[in-house]
This record gives sequence, C-alpha cells and structure tokens, in this order.
Amino acid sequence: MIYLVLSVLISSSLYVIFKLFEVYKVDTFQAIVINYIVAFSIGCVYSDQKILIHDIPTQPWFFGAMFLGILFITIFNVMALTSQKNGLSVASVSGRMSVVIPIIFGVLLYRESLGLIKITGILFALMAVYLTSVKGTGKTNFKISHFYYPVILFLGSGAIDTLLKYTETTYVESGQVSMFSASIFGIAFCLGFSFLIVQMVRKKTKFHWRNSIAGIALGIPNYFSIDFLLRALKTEGIESSTLFTINNVCIVLLTTLFGLFFFKEKLEKRNWAGIGLAIVGIILITIV
Repeated sequence: MIYLVLSVLISSSLYVIFKLFEVYKVDTFQAIVINYIVAFSIGCVYSDQKILIHDIPTQPWFFGAMFLGILFITIFNVMALTSQKNGLSVASVSGRMSVVIPIIFGVLLYRESLGLIKITGILFALMAVYLTSVKGTGKTNFKISHFYYPVILFLGSGAIDTLLKYTETTYVESGQVSMFSASIFGIAFCLGFSFLIVQMVRKKTKFHWRNSIAGIALGIPNYFSIDFLLRALKTEGIESSTLFTINNVCIVLLTTLFGLFFFKEKLEKRNWAGIGLAIVGIILITIV
C-alpha cells in the first residue's frame, strides 16, 4: 500500500508543476523532452535487474513499452495544454474520470469483482471527481474552442492505465519494473527529441536553459509516479479496478488541496461535498 500512497503524492505534484510552467514561461514541450531523458536515466540507475540498452528490444515487454512511450509523450503534452488552456480542474477531471476504462478492462479480462457495494463506491468516486473540481459558477473552466484537449486526455489516460496493467501483468517480472519504466521514458524521449530537432532546424523554436531545469524538476517525480504505480499493481490482494479508482480519486483530492494552498483557490460547499463523497467511495471500494 505504501507504493500506492507514494504514487498518489508524486502524481499530484505533476499538475502543479505544469501550472508553474505557465507562470515561469517554460516551453512545455522542451521541458517534457528533457524530463524523459532524466526519467530514463533514473530508471537505469534505480533498476534491480540490469539490462543492456541493446537488449531492451528483445524483452517480452518491449512492444508494450514502445506503445506506452508514444502515448506518454502525446498525453503528457495534452495534459499540460489542458491545464493551461482549460484550467487545472478540467485537466484533473478529464484525466481522472478515465479510470472507468481500466475498470471495465479489469472486470472483463481479469474477472475482477464488481458487486453492488463496489459499484456504489466507484459511482461515488466519479461523482466526487466532478464535484471536487467544480469551481465558481458551478461549471468547470471549459472553453469550447479547446474541447478536444479534455477528450483526448480522457481517452489517452485510460489507454495508458489499461496498457500498463496488461503489460505489467503479462510480461514484466518483479525485478524488471524499473527497467520497464525506464524503457517507456527512453522511447518517449527518442520520439520527442527527434521532433524537437526538426523544429530547431526549421527555426520554429530555440532552446533555453530554463527548459532544462524545468525538465529535471518534472522528470524526477514523473519517473517515480510510474514506478511506484507499477509496484502497487504487483501488490497481492488488490484488484486493479480498486487500485486505479483509489489512485485517481486521491490525486484529484490532492490536486484540489494544492490549488487551495498554492494557487489561492477557494473551496465551495460542493467541493467539500465532493471530498466527503470521495472518502465514502474509497471506504466502500476497499471493504469489498
């Protein structure tokens, strides 16, 4: 359970970091590319089982890591754009409501339990995600001109969680979790770096040192958010539908509290109601 707690704490900080990128005029894409090489390096050092880089393509989990790498750099950019264009709340709702996708996957493929109490808990959790994120007029900070960002974030986040679970369960041994995580980030870096070089050659962007610092600040927590989530998925006795629900709801709660303390956002009655529903939902989900 400690890995789940750590994953929640670290994942919640990523939304705040993205928000700070906007404040300090950081080039989000450049920072994300740097973040991936930082995360890859940490994974290689941190790995329990050392694997040579040229042997990575021979691993049974390589194709899963490759698809995840593509999704990571795509959805990470969409997450940043959603936070900046539509607001922190919309990014949080879109990303975390996607928990329904791995839940459905877990029930259909792994025959995970889905009794009345658990269904009630999941519904409470989903309602909590919305209520906790609603601010001001009762509507999220949604701009119709950017409606595609939250939609892509919803589908992509769900696909990432689902593919992570499938690959981890089917192909990744306990001693290879860190190397698997590192490989995802390494593939994402290769794709992002290639695109960045093309942009620089065409003189559409210029590299700035502050983007490197921002990338390092993002890369360290980003690596451990995934590594700890994968380790949590290997915990005996916790179904993925339960784990993903608790993980996503807790991240929304912490994101809300971060907004309260760091960005001077105010909590309304509906937000407190959402927090209450989240607590009840988590209790219902964990007791079954």
